[in-house]
Amino acid sequence: MTLATTAEQPITLHKRPAPNTGADRWSVEQIEALLNLPFNDLLWRAQQVHRQHFDANEVELATLLSVKTGGCPEDCGYCPQSVHYDTGVKAEKLMESGAVKKAAEAAKAAGATRFCMGAAWRAPKDRDIDAVAELVRAVKDVGLEACVTLGMLADGQAETLQRAGLDYYNHNLDCAPDFYGEVISTRDYQDRLDTLDRVRGAGVKVCSGGIVGMGESRRQRAGLIAQLANLPEVPESVPINHLVKVEGTPLAEQPDLDPFEFVRMIAAARITMPTARVRLSAGRQQMGEAVQALCLLAGANSIFYGEKLLTTGNPDVSADRALLTRLGMRARAGVPGVAAFAEI
Repeated sequence: MTLATTAEQPITLHKRPAPNTGADRWSVEQIEALLNLPFNDLLWRAQQVHRQHFDANEVELATLLSVKTGGCPEDCGYCPQSVHYDTGVKAEKLMESGAVKKAAEAAKAAGATRFCMGAAWRAPKDRDIDAVAELVRAVKDVGLEACVTLGMLADGQAETLQRAGLDYYNHNLDCAPDFYGEVISTRDYQDRLDTLDRVRGAGVKVCSGGIVGMGESRRQRAGLIAQLANLPEVPESVPINHLVKVEGTPLAEQPDLDPFEFVRMIAAARITMPTARVRLSAGRQQMGEAVQALCLLAGANSIFYGEKLLTTGNPDVSADRALLTRLGMRARAGVPGVAAFAEI
């Protein structure tokens, strides 16, 4: 696998069977123009959009748990869970429902309203889906929103998860279609879009975003946003991840991304997908508090909350509480019984 260069090249949206049409459709050129705005102008525009649809001082807290770690046959160049790379991550079995319920209870006590579960599969078997459905029911019993990310879904699998009470299914597009082959070779871009279609068809909300800092150009970042914003329905959740460089993966030596480029990405996501919860996801540990605050100013209104994201680090709970309290922000109380920061 080779790393991509930042050379400018034409970007076209990946074809879909039922494209979004009308005034809400965004071209790559329009989004690139947004990303090219003076920083203050871009943030001001994002703030205006944000305040039209959300309380600008409220943030959703989501906790992510790896319920099945390692052993994935995919070759995603950023992922330490791939069997193709020596990263020290060992394959583990799927967690039992009792352990997951205990983790969900702890997340709720810490203020989270959504509990996300990740399993390192390329495509789960039906028996895997049945087992995860049991985990979904355990999380719902605690009183949290439930989200899972399991890889590609086959026909009927999303329906099984929906019947168990699943609220969201996460399946990131990762990057622009024209950059995809530089990052992964074991699945096609259309495979990802097909899974999102199955999730929508089952009546489950979509969580889909991408990763920045993998060597893509600004125009290619615009291509990712365009792909997401032009889905038949805008995702309810859009996680924007900053590459976490893990030793042993092909992207471990990727040059650092200018942090203002990441903030610009958050702002562009907010402007083009005004009703979505834009999540400040992986990479927060490396950002520092000032950059995180800029991301929240640019329209991010959801964070992953807890010490670990699947296999990589994350700011701890006490640090997050302290930062959000200093910013005068409060936790989303979307689930009865969840306290605000000042009351925790």
